[in-house]
Parts: sequence; C-alpha cells; structure tokens
Amino acid sequence: MEEKLQDYYSVIFEPKLLTEIIKFGKFTTIKKNELLIDVGGKITHIPLLLNGAIKIVREAKNGDEIVLYFLERGDTCAISFVNCLNSNLSKVRGIAEKDSEVIFLPIKKLEEWMAKYKSWREFIIDSYSIRLDEMIEIIDTLAFMKMDRRLLKYLQDKVKIMRDPILSVTHLQIALDLNTSRVVVSRLLKQLENEGKIKLFRKKIEVLEY
Repeated sequence: MEEKLQDYYSVIFEPKLLTEIIKFGKFTTIKKNELLIDVGGKITHIPLLLNGAIKIVREAKNGDEIVLYFLERGDTCAISFVNCLNSNLSKVRGIAEKDSEVIFLPIKKLEEWMAKYKSWREFIIDSYSIRLDEMIEIIDTLAFMKMDRRLLKYLQDKVKIMRDPILSVTHLQIALDLNTSRVVVSRLLKQLENEGKIKLFRKKIEVLEY
C-alpha cells in the first residue's frame, strides 16, 4: 500500500499526512462489478482510489438509476465525505467499473486532518469543485442534449475512465446507466456506427471518436 500511495499522492499530500494515511487507512481490492457502497448504507470511511474506476449511481424511489460520475485514481467521493461527517446514510451506490484498489479512511480522522493539514483541505475542496462541475454537466446533458449525443458522450467518457477504446458493455447496461430503454440504446448505437463514430461487436463496442 505504501508504495502505491507514494507513487501518486506524494505530490499531493505532506509526508506526515501520508504517514497517517498509511497508519490508519485500510487497503482493499474491489473486483469489477463489486459494490463499494450501496444506497442506504452506513458510511464510516471514505475511499481514496489508488487505481481502477468506480461508478457512482443515484437511484430513484421507483428503482430507476442514472450514473452521476466516475471516480478514478486520485479521486475521493465528496458525497460520501459529507454524509460521513453528518452521520447520514449513503444516497448513492458505488460500483467498481474494473478491478480497483482503494484505501478506506476512517471518519474519526477526517475532521482532524482538515484542521491539521493544508494539503488535505485543498484536496477535499478540489474534490467538491470537480464533483460540482460534473453534476452541472449532468444537468446540462439531461436538459439540453439529445439521447444520441448523450449516448456518444457516455461512451467517450467511459473510454477515458477505462483507458481503452474497446468497451466490454452490454446494451442493457448502457440503458440502465442512462435511464432509458435497451431498444432505444440499440437503435442509437447502430446509428452511431453508421456515422462512423463506433464499431459494434458482441458485448463490445469500439469507440472511434473520443
């Protein structure tokens, strides 16, 4: 854990903070499609990603879902941080998009580090800012972008997160992430293929424009 933490976070956090993270953090490997946190779950730690990707999903009362954003190396979940400090239950679901390595940081240290370490304060503030920008982008996408453009943007964003232009994803999974029907997704994927933006394979999609 120490080597992986130093590899990325040594340019972000003070050496003393890194020492505390190593001492109090819990290193965990999360397999693809495994839950990081579920809606309604009690939050006692926040995640600090060493590598991999985590999909953050919001679920409506009727069971419909929509992807809010993705976490990748160097990220934490600002929503989890707020809920953790306020002792609230989780309002989102976190699912590993691929095998990921995470350090879970205990709630008892979060406020202490906010007062003690400038780098930690700046990291959390930056995380809030990034998540806010992503939420505004989601709102703009839902309000102003047609479904075919939303679909292409979803695929392009996923390529950036997965660092691979060939995505292993089903039409049904895309439909769930975008809160639409599989039939609509299949039709629009074929349209994007005809436009030369993607190539379709069995349970795989190659994104040509990203």
